[in-house]
Amino acid sequence: MVGMSDTSAVDESLLEARSVISPRVDPSHLSEETLHGALVVDIRPVGLRERDGELEGAVIVDRNVLEWRLDPTCAHRLAEMTDPDRRVILMCDEGYASSLAAATLAGLGLTDVTDVDGGYQAWRRLHQDP
Repeated sequence: MVGMSDTSAVDESLLEARSVISPRVDPSHLSEETLHGALVVDIRPVGLRERDGELEGAVIVDRNVLEWRLDPTCAHRLAEMTDPDRRVILMCDEGYASSLAAATLAGLGLTDVTDVDGGYQAWRRLHQDP
């Protein structure tokens, strides 16, 4: 087939997105990041948060308004987002949508934006009772 490769277009987009964001955060380092002032933003849909639980200390921002809430130049931004150099860490369910969203925010001028490698599910596995 002409134009077909072993890599899908979305996989290519993920690779590109991850090349423009800050290094991804290991879920075991998330608490340390927040202690150092990082803003953790949970972009999971309400259904996933209801199913799996909330992430304590995270700001919840629906994906469809993320750019408006995190753009320091936007009148509709979160009160916490006045500095484009603030460390921002996005969390989605498995660490894919958050990478794409982080790259979008980097395109808006955020200089230290990234996501959690493996997303909420990876973080959850670390915090489950044995």
